Amino acid sequence: MKAAMNKQFLTLKGKPIIVHTLEAFDSCEGIDEIIIVTAPDEQDYFSQTILESFSSKKTIKLVAGGSERQQSAYNGLKAVSPENDIVLIHDGARPFASSQTIMDCIEQAKLYGAVSAGMPSKDTVKLVDEAGMVSSTPDRDKVWLTQTPQAFKRDIIIKAHENALENGFLGTDDAMLAELAGYKVKMVAASYGNMKITTPEDIAIAEVLMDIKEKLL
Repeated sequence: MKAAMNKQFLTLKGKPIIVHTLEAFDSCEGIDEIIIVTAPDEQDYFSQTILESFSSKKTIKLVAGGSERQQSAYNGLKAVSPENDIVLIHDGARPFASSQTIMDCIEQAKLYGAVSAGMPSKDTVKLVDEAGMVSSTPDRDKVWLTQTPQAFKRDIIIKAHENALENGFLGTDDAMLAELAGYKVKMVAASYGNMKITTPEDIAIAEVLMDIKEKLL
């Protein structure tokens, strides 16, 4: 992002990106509690600056993250209240998840145990080797772009994380850990507007999406 602070704290339409994300989950009736995982050195800033400006309807817990995203997710999972048997894991820099997408993931997780929001790829995808040469072209009809939230039965995702830890495996998302542990993951159609803000130009795109998100989502 080339910014002087965590991208989640950058403003979007006058509010930090993470606040938009929190509002999406806070306003969803299917969510009982929200667990925020931050870098240990950002916890004071988060509690004193972000949460002070955010009036939540849900119970919020603040948890210290680890050195890797995977460890951070696991730390968050361990803080989930025992009575909640479905958990969702979501990128803080993905502020456009709709209540419909969140509820769809919850309901599908009850049926399938492990699900991920996503959308079919609009583009042809190429697999390349170390030299950047194309090694194969997957059938585009079978290629989806993975998003979050990803939702799981609590026991499934805990076992998946513990299995990855035991095997020294580091995945790029939590659905990948479920796959490694032998679970089938169901894809749930979300929205092409459910973007993750990663690069400077994404801020400009997100500003436009904020203006038209009711039409997109």
